[in-house]
Amino acid sequence: MCGIVGVLGDHEVAPILVEALKRLEYRGYDSAGIATVNNGQLDRRRAVGKLANLSDLLVHDPLAGKSGIGHTRWATHGAPSIINAHPHRAGPVAVVHNGIIENFRELQTELTERGVAFQTDTDTETIALFAQVHMADGTDPVTAAFRALDKLKGTFAVAFLFDGEEDLIVAARKGSPLAIGYGDGEMFVGSDAIALAPLSSRITYLKEGDLAIRPDINTLCPKKSLNSPAF
Repeated sequence: MCGIVGVLGDHEVAPILVEALKRLEYRGYDSAGIATVNNGQLDRRRAVGKLANLSDLLVHDPLAGKSGIGHTRWATHGAPSIINAHPHRAGPVAVVHNGIIENFRELQTELTERGVAFQTDTDTETIALFAQVHMADGTDPVTAAFRALDKLKGTFAVAFLFDGEEDLIVAARKGSPLAIGYGDGEMFVGSDAIALAPLSSRITYLKEGDLAIRPDINTLCPKKSLNSPAF
């Protein structure tokens, strides 16, 4: 079962993300990765195997930034590999995902008909690609994420990070738990309270179908149902 973490804060986020992912190791995983935004630039690092491999990679190829998302993957669609490891990126969008997108074959067909090329064997990539398609049409990141989520059928917890947006994470929960932690000038997202416990003493779980946006310190707004009409 995959694990998700996300941090928007005041400190270098890479080590915080890795430590939070370690607290999710009990779920099992075969690869791991993180993405950050630093000086407006989105970047990521991924590794197959234990988190120690990701930690070693970050020593030799550091990833700066005070906002980021991380993921431990248990392969379902696509073999364990760096290419299939999360976070998945499509242009200005990075995504981490826990769950199964039941209609991803149909989504792949729709994207292929639009001339979009795939880089991975995963269902998750379709989420990032749909968000990228909408952003390429001039849609703002939040609305692009909502429109991508509206396409999905299945169970999932998802977190988005965007190029040029150092204080924004969009998160959503449908069927898979997702917790929000409140800090002093910081916000956290995690698959469960265990991941966030050392970071925050104020933790709540998103309700089924909730979407959460964090554009401002200590603010989650608005929440919209995934069952609401498409934007």
